[in-house]
Amino acid sequence: MATDLTLAASYDTCRRLNARHGRSYYLATLLLPPRKRPAVHALYAFARYADEIVDDERTVDRAAELSDWGTRFLTDVRSGASTDPVGRAVVDTIRRWDIPPSLFEDFLASMRLDLTVTSYPTYRDLERYMWGSAAVIGLQMLPVLEPLVPDDEAAPYAIALGQAFQLTNFLRDIREDLGRGRVYLPQEDLAAYGVTIDELTACRLSGAIRRLLAFEIERTRTLYRRAEPGIGLLHPTSRVCVRTALRLYEGILDEIERADYDVFRARATVSLPRRLAVVGPGLVRARLTRRRELPTAG
Repeated sequence: MATDLTLAASYDTCRRLNARHGRSYYLATLLLPPRKRPAVHALYAFARYADEIVDDERTVDRAAELSDWGTRFLTDVRSGASTDPVGRAVVDTIRRWDIPPSLFEDFLASMRLDLTVTSYPTYRDLERYMWGSAAVIGLQMLPVLEPLVPDDEAAPYAIALGQAFQLTNFLRDIREDLGRGRVYLPQEDLAAYGVTIDELTACRLSGAIRRLLAFEIERTRTLYRRAEPGIGLLHPTSRVCVRTALRLYEGILDEIERADYDVFRARATVSLPRRLAVVGPGLVRARLTRRRELPTAG
């Protein structure tokens, strides 16, 4: 049984992983009430840990390592306890917030695809991958964000936002993914704009690639617009965080456009001044909201 101190240490490990690898995401979590932040850090750390196994080319057998780690994790979920520093916090989060374990099984299934699938023929095929890699993450987060409506009413918005975040990452990380032999832009889209995988791999920007990326950015923005009404369905103390995360991630698309779609030269990131300009007012609004939510003495 984990003591309060070991559990706190596990949550702190997750928090540090989030702060180091997900700067925009981490800033957004600061807008949540303190009681919700550890759960978000744990869920982020779970996804990050699995992703690092998949992407670590120094590992001799990544498939075996992912399978072993995933099996141990799911066993820990069933038993309700874990000795793994990340797993301990995630198992506690699952139990504390009543998150369906099947969402983690689906995530691990998509991570296994990354070890064997290098491209997707159609957007429908990519959506099936994104169910596990992105949509379920939105659904994992949903209980923590405390929707004020039944989960099945809030779920489509959480799914759309998870997919929008994922597509944004795909566009930002095209160069890195090419280096790993992966292309997440659907082949049907490449064909529609006259772009070949060889042209992408050459990392030379062209008019056709610009038009392709403009199309993908608009598709992603459509998902952000579809997701945004769902923010109003969340508990007031969660809304500022989610809206801020949306604005920060959508800002990556702005940066790609500002760079004239040159995703090969440098990774598009939202500058620190812009991140602070978005998060700063959000902190004020979040504190005011939490203050209004505090019970008054009777």
